[in-house]
Amino acid sequence: MRRRLLIALFAAPLVVVIGLLGGFLWFTFQVARQETARGSMADGIVALTGGPYRINDAIELLASGRGQRLLITGVAPTVSTTELARLVPERQHWFGCCVDLGYSALNTIGNAVETRQWALDRGFHSLFVVTSSYHMPRAILEIGHRLPGVALIPFPVVTEFRAEPWWSHAGSAKMLVSEYLKYVVAKARIGFEEPPGPTETAYRSRAKI
Repeated sequence: MRRRLLIALFAAPLVVVIGLLGGFLWFTFQVARQETARGSMADGIVALTGGPYRINDAIELLASGRGQRLLITGVAPTVSTTELARLVPERQHWFGCCVDLGYSALNTIGNAVETRQWALDRGFHSLFVVTSSYHMPRAILEIGHRLPGVALIPFPVVTEFRAEPWWSHAGSAKMLVSEYLKYVVAKARIGFEEPPGPTETAYRSRAKI
């Protein structure tokens, strides 16, 4: 009996390590190296701030008619619509008609909450999600948790990620490990969270009217 207990005590950490390594390999395969084809359509587009090319790609999706409106979530309070429009001078007119800015999000959870409120207000049933390729799994996880009835179409920005294999570059490897651990923590947290409550459900119902 004692021997079996000792074996179990030694085996448990090994199983956890193997599980984490296997999960990390799965995660690296989820990080896209190529952008999604632009043939898909959605009701709306959401871009998570944090990288220089995310807004550009999101505006291009909007301008090509792939979504009705664009939410840029996680905008700093000091940044105005005019400043963001300067990033894409040839598309500035879109900011006057079809772009909404979200100022309350400070992290990915906040991005998801902001996206939920925006999508439900407009009765959207499908969204393009534009963010860095390495950030996409966690963004989809957080947004999907708060919008279970909405189809999410990933549009990863791959220009923020090095083209060579991640294991050949220390910076890329460190970034992937860090993002994977954040993903694991988010997955565990969501597993203990309650599903959308009656208030959120009623809010969603009103938004569809």
